[in-house]
Amino acid sequence: MVRRRSVLASASLAMACAALTPPALAERTLQEYRYFRALSIDLQGRIPSRAEVARFEDPTFDVGQWVDERLRAPAWAERMRTLYMDLLRLEITTAVQFNPQSIVLRRQQILGPDGTPEYVYYRFNQRRSRPETDGDFCLTAAESGVTIDTTGAQRGTPTRVTAATLAARTVLVRPWWLYRDYRAAAPADRFNASAWATRFPNFAPITQLQQEPDGTTVTAAVRVCREEASTAATGTVYFANRPRPATPPFGRIINVPAESAWARTNAGMPLACSGDVAFRSSADCGCGPGLERCMPGANSGTNPPAFTFPTRAPLGPDDPLDQASQAQDDWNLFWWSQEAQRFIEHMVSDDRDFRDVLTARDTWVNGPLATFYKHHAAASCCSASAITLGYTQPEGLFDPARVPSALLPHDTATWTRVADRGPNASGLLTMPAFLVKYGSRRARAHVLYNAFLCRDFVAENVQLAPSTEPDLMRRPGCAACHATLEPLAAYFTRVAENDWTWLPAARFPVMNPMCAGATAAAMSATCRAFYDPAFSSASMGMLRSAYGSAANADAGPIGAARAITQSPEFAACAAENVASAFLGRSLGVDDAPLTSGLSQTFSAGGYRMRALVRAVVLSDAYRNANNLDSDTWRQGASP
Repeated sequence: MVRRRSVLASASLAMACAALTPPALAERTLQEYRYFRALSIDLQGRIPSRAEVARFEDPTFDVGQWVDERLRAPAWAERMRTLYMDLLRLEITTAVQFNPQSIVLRRQQILGPDGTPEYVYYRFNQRRSRPETDGDFCLTAAESGVTIDTTGAQRGTPTRVTAATLAARTVLVRPWWLYRDYRAAAPADRFNASAWATRFPNFAPITQLQQEPDGTTVTAAVRVCREEASTAATGTVYFANRPRPATPPFGRIINVPAESAWARTNAGMPLACSGDVAFRSSADCGCGPGLERCMPGANSGTNPPAFTFPTRAPLGPDDPLDQASQAQDDWNLFWWSQEAQRFIEHMVSDDRDFRDVLTARDTWVNGPLATFYKHHAAASCCSASAITLGYTQPEGLFDPARVPSALLPHDTATWTRVADRGPNASGLLTMPAFLVKYGSRRARAHVLYNAFLCRDFVAENVQLAPSTEPDLMRRPGCAACHATLEPLAAYFTRVAENDWTWLPAARFPVMNPMCAGATAAAMSATCRAFYDPAFSSASMGMLRSAYGSAANADAGPIGAARAITQSPEFAACAAENVASAFLGRSLGVDDAPLTSGLSQTFSAGGYRMRALVRAVVLSDAYRNANNLDSDTWRQGASP
């Protein structure tokens, strides 16, 4: 039976509905709707929701208040991060490689005592006390039936390795890439794909690293050459005092390592096992506890595969575009870019003085980055020339003693702020992502000039003539650009090219009497790696790139950051970069009043990006930038 509502009930319902009826909608124009849509996309990364549109249509809507709310949310900081990552092009590409011998563990298949295939991990050029295997695989051809050439290729037919030989030459280790608790006496927290995907996103050793040669047996521990398994923190310079034979002995392909004059002089000298010098000069240094100083490789190639992680991450590591098995060195490269992204994003979201992007000594690191700075960064140093000049323990731009000790390689999602990287740190300028992306000193100077001063180098309109003038600041046709570029490049004199190693003044003075020589022939080969004969004399050698400005060379990247941020063009360039990004076009002469006003707002507001972005999106130029009909867009007209 259908019951009729009482008169009282109907009245109550009508009153309730009336209470829910919104106030009269504001009369919004199409231009205003376009403006609000653009605001939402630029500050939230999406079109507005229905609820947000309804709020926008409310007569009491305050666009300034709404913008302020958005500028306290994370999306706009991500937008600014993307803007500067694009300007600086800090995504690392496969053209860059970082796989020094001291951190690369390769894998060789042998036959065990029972005839079952087994893997043995080893490093190329590892120093060993046994002459038959010094600098080579730890098993001889007589013991294993195979030799390994300089490319990692195997030659010969495997024969069974005796149990006694395996016990003498190799060790079983539960490694860091398979165990979270690898530093424990009996590691048990082994990699599990489903569980670790949540615990440690993007940490996934490739399948080959998790299985034995039969493809089905799960790896419980890896077999490693005994020297590589060493956990010693320090070693000593090793000098075997044996001649290097003209042809490889013992049936091996790789020759016995040469005994250097430096090793003869410094035999027995202590060396920290974290650096490449110890790897090449000591038989005591290995990969450390759980092999944490080394990266795993699934074969014997030059750059073996190791992990599965995003090949491109435009949305960040938590929401990657795709996943793929990647080469060993790509692991560190991927996280270098993530460090730069996190640094910029926090700089903006925390509303810090944006000059800190070049001057700050702090940064953000996670587990892979902590591992890199503690164990891998020093592997790029030092050349034989540097060792001869007495530089045996590298001085990094990030002091490894300041890396958070609690972070383990698996902690991909745990980001920790490091308040002070060390006395040589200076914002993005001393991060691997920047220093490797722009390997030469001139490239580093040019990108700073372009991205933070919005200036470029324009060559003179002159006919170039042959010249022997080495000083590009004076050479006709070159001076117009290089008079500015060379002094800027000089700020990076003390940072090794394609690297992040610092060249301290105590070992590498700008003017060095030990490296005198006005010609290449007159200067020793050791010195030529660091000192430039073209700007040296018979009594003094000049450090490469210092000729642009000796004072700038000693000031280092910190001096470059100071010079750039103190320039009156810094604020104007930031205003231009941000305005151009939000307007969707390059700025021209007609935009000079806009740029000037934004620049003043930026500097007066303490160089905070929040104030600058607010001024941009509330400007008439931004309001009108989206007021174009479809015909205008199709014709390619600009606002």
